[in-house]
Amino acid sequence: MNAGEDASRGSWLVRNRMTAVSLVTVIAYAAFIQWFWGWPVLLRQWAGIGVIPVLSALLLLVGTYFIRCYRIYDYFPNETRGHFLALLRVTQVHNLLNIMLPFRAGETSFPILMRSEFAVPLTRSTSALLLMRLLDLHALFTAAGVGLIIGRDNSQSLGWLLWGLFLVSPLALFLLKGHALAVLQRRLPEKLGKLLVEVEAGLPANALVFVRAWLMTVLNWSTKVAVLAWVLATMGVLPLAACFGGALGGELSSVLPVHAPAGVGTYPAGITAGAISFGAPAKGAAFDLLASASVNAHLMIVVSAVAGTLLSILFSPRR
Repeated sequence: MNAGEDASRGSWLVRNRMTAVSLVTVIAYAAFIQWFWGWPVLLRQWAGIGVIPVLSALLLLVGTYFIRCYRIYDYFPNETRGHFLALLRVTQVHNLLNIMLPFRAGETSFPILMRSEFAVPLTRSTSALLLMRLLDLHALFTAAGVGLIIGRDNSQSLGWLLWGLFLVSPLALFLLKGHALAVLQRRLPEKLGKLLVEVEAGLPANALVFVRAWLMTVLNWSTKVAVLAWVLATMGVLPLAACFGGALGGELSSVLPVHAPAGVGTYPAGITAGAISFGAPAKGAAFDLLASASVNAHLMIVVSAVAGTLLSILFSPRR
């Protein structure tokens, strides 16, 4: 009997090890915050901002989830037409898992959910997800490039030229994808060639679809970065460029392959590093303020993700 109970307990731990790791990490993070700053100190920062600005920031962040959902809705029109709210639930569950699980393990949920809810093949949805993540990275690096160019005193003309070329590079690469896929199709074995057909099906059908996906990406990240920069500025982070640098740093940490469960530690560290690289002080009282503001900005991201998921479940309960 004891052996059976031990085996059952062991199998439960194996099945839920990711959840257990995330939960332990979040609890340890909460304890660290209490020890280092104290939760009352962080909550006083929110009180200093005011209820209306905080709710406005949360509303805008939740709004970006609708933009992300529409990007996928437009990307898979035949499969998702008339099911926007169901797709919103899928994208929000995927987003929350991606935030809470370590090492981007939550990314695997997207193709599984798209297959179960809309019968989209795994290879096709995985291919689409990879393209969207590349567009996300490109949008963030493009935004970071603006800050770097503005911060330079010379060679701005060359900087803007390089920035412009980088801006349009995704469209140029997309226009060349047909030739690249044709070359691969001729060289790959037959079985891999069939797989490549599914991968190609996950790419935009034409340049217009690609451009719309890119515009949704730009709108999503520009809104999110602007809101986070505004929150950091409201909390007293200076200069303003450092607020944008911090917002970019935090979001870059969230889309890179390695991040902690729920982004604890890595997201605030990304905000701090980005803000310092854009001119924020690296020591003294200003640095302490930046550190606490980065934790609060991270908490706002987590709260908005949870709120967005709850709303999506409320609007479209699973059948």
